[in-house]
Amino acid sequence: MFNIDKMSRTPLYEQLIEQFESCILSGDIGEDGKLPSVRYLSQHLNINPNTLQRAYTEIERRGLCYSVPGNGRFISPDALKKLREQSLSQTAELEALVTSLRQKGVPMNSVLEVVKRAYDVSDNMERKEDL
Repeated sequence: MFNIDKMSRTPLYEQLIEQFESCILSGDIGEDGKLPSVRYLSQHLNINPNTLQRAYTEIERRGLCYSVPGNGRFISPDALKKLREQSLSQTAELEALVTSLRQKGVPMNSVLEVVKRAYDVSDNMERKEDL
Protein backbone atom coordinates (compact mmCIF):
# COMPACT_ATOMS: atom_id res chain seq x y z
CA MET A 1 0.00 0.00 0.00
CA PHE A 2 2.77 2.46 0.91
CA ASN A 3 6.05 2.89 -0.90
CA ILE A 4 8.67 5.22 0.58
CA ASP A 5 11.68 6.52 -1.34
CA LYS A 6 14.36 7.15 1.27
CA MET A 7 16.60 8.72 -1.38
CA SER A 8 14.00 11.33 -2.38
CA ARG A 9 14.42 14.97 -1.48
CA THR A 10 10.78 14.94 -0.33
CA PRO A 11 10.68 14.32 3.44
CA LEU A 12 9.35 10.90 4.42
CA TYR A 13 6.40 12.31 6.35
CA GLU A 14 5.33 14.32 3.28
CA GLN A 15 5.59 11.19 1.11
CA LEU A 16 3.35 9.41 3.60
CA ILE A 17 0.80 12.24 3.59
CA GLU A 18 0.69 12.21 -0.22
CA GLN A 19 0.17 8.44 -0.22
CA PHE A 20 -2.60 8.63 2.38
CA GLU A 21 -4.31 11.25 0.23
CA SER A 22 -3.89 9.08 -2.87
CA CYS A 23 -5.42 6.11 -1.03
CA ILE A 24 -8.41 8.22 -0.04
CA LEU A 25 -8.88 9.66 -3.53
CA SER A 26 -8.58 6.23 -5.19
CA GLY A 27 -10.97 4.63 -2.70
CA ASP A 28 -8.36 2.21 -1.35
CA ILE A 29 -9.21 3.53 2.12
CA GLY A 30 -12.84 4.57 2.45
CA GLU A 31 -14.88 6.53 4.92
CA ASP A 32 -14.23 5.31 8.48
CA GLY A 33 -11.54 2.96 7.14
CA LYS A 34 -8.95 2.08 9.73
CA LEU A 35 -5.41 3.33 9.17
CA PRO A 36 -2.46 1.05 9.93
CA SER A 37 -0.95 1.58 13.37
CA VAL A 38 2.21 3.62 13.78
CA ARG A 39 3.99 0.54 15.12
CA TYR A 40 2.96 -1.65 12.20
CA LEU A 41 3.90 0.88 9.51
CA SER A 42 7.14 1.73 11.29
CA GLN A 43 8.21 -1.90 11.17
CA HIS A 44 6.79 -2.55 7.69
CA LEU A 45 8.44 0.50 6.10
CA ASN A 46 11.50 0.45 8.36
CA ILE A 47 11.16 4.11 9.33
CA ASN A 48 11.13 5.95 12.64
CA PRO A 49 7.76 5.91 14.45
CA ASN A 50 8.12 9.67 15.07
CA THR A 51 8.05 10.21 11.29
CA LEU A 52 4.78 8.30 11.05
CA GLN A 53 3.36 10.13 14.03
CA ARG A 54 4.19 13.42 12.32
CA ALA A 55 2.37 12.34 9.15
CA TYR A 56 -0.66 11.12 11.12
CA THR A 57 -0.77 14.33 13.15
CA GLU A 58 -0.76 16.37 9.92
CA ILE A 59 -3.52 14.38 8.20
CA GLU A 60 -5.57 14.64 11.38
CA ARG A 61 -4.94 18.42 11.47
CA ARG A 62 -6.21 18.59 7.87
CA GLY A 63 -9.38 16.84 8.94
CA LEU A 64 -8.71 13.71 6.89
CA CYS A 65 -8.71 11.30 9.83
CA TYR A 66 -9.76 11.09 13.44
CA SER A 67 -8.52 9.16 16.47
CA VAL A 68 -10.47 6.82 18.69
CA PRO A 69 -8.49 6.25 21.88
CA GLY A 70 -7.62 2.59 22.24
CA ASN A 71 -8.88 1.74 18.73
CA GLY A 72 -6.64 3.71 16.35
CA ARG A 73 -7.14 6.20 13.57
CA PHE A 74 -9.85 6.22 10.94
CA ILE A 75 -10.57 8.14 7.73
CA SER A 76 -12.97 11.05 8.32
CA PRO A 77 -16.39 10.79 6.69
CA ASP A 78 -15.75 13.96 4.68
CA ALA A 79 -12.07 13.31 3.80
CA LEU A 80 -12.78 12.60 0.13
CA LYS A 81 -14.86 15.78 -0.18
CA LYS A 82 -12.08 17.86 1.42
CA LEU A 83 -9.45 16.47 -0.93
CA ARG A 84 -11.64 17.08 -3.98
CA GLU A 85 -12.27 20.67 -2.85
CA GLN A 86 -8.52 21.10 -2.42
CA SER A 87 -8.01 19.82 -5.97
CA LEU A 88 -10.52 22.37 -7.31
CA SER A 89 -8.63 25.10 -5.50
CA GLN A 90 -5.38 23.91 -7.08
CA THR A 91 -7.03 23.97 -10.50
CA ALA A 92 -7.91 27.64 -9.96
CA GLU A 93 -4.28 28.31 -8.97
CA LEU A 94 -3.11 26.55 -12.11
CA GLU A 95 -5.45 28.66 -14.23
CA ALA A 96 -4.05 31.85 -12.68
CA LEU A 97 -0.48 30.65 -13.31
CA VAL A 98 -1.24 29.77 -16.94
CA THR A 99 -2.85 33.19 -17.43
CA SER A 100 0.28 34.82 -16.04
CA LEU A 101 2.52 32.74 -18.31
CA ARG A 102 0.40 33.68 -21.34
CA GLN A 103 0.67 37.37 -20.46
CA LYS A 104 4.46 36.97 -20.24
CA GLY A 105 4.56 35.52 -23.73
CA VAL A 106 5.18 31.86 -22.90
CA PRO A 107 3.84 29.83 -25.84
CA MET A 108 0.90 27.51 -25.15
CA ASN A 109 2.85 24.55 -26.56
CA SER A 110 5.54 25.05 -23.90
CA VAL A 111 2.96 25.04 -21.11
CA LEU A 112 1.21 21.98 -22.55
CA GLU A 113 4.53 20.14 -22.82
CA VAL A 114 5.24 20.78 -19.13
CA VAL A 115 1.78 19.47 -18.19
CA LYS A 116 2.25 16.41 -20.41
CA ARG A 117 5.64 15.63 -18.83
CA ALA A 118 4.16 15.94 -15.35
CA TYR A 119 1.38 13.51 -16.24
CA ASP A 120 3.82 11.11 -17.91
CA VAL A 121 6.02 11.08 -14.80
CA SER A 122 2.99 10.42 -12.58
CA ASP A 123 1.77 7.61 -14.86
CA ASN A 124 5.22 5.98 -14.85
CA MET A 125 5.39 6.15 -11.04
CA GLU A 126 1.94 4.54 -10.73
CA ARG A 127 2.96 1.73 -13.08
CA LYS A 128 6.10 1.03 -10.99
CA GLU A 129 3.98 0.84 -7.84
CA ASP A 130 1.68 -1.70 -9.51
CA LEU A 131 4.60 -4.05 -10.21
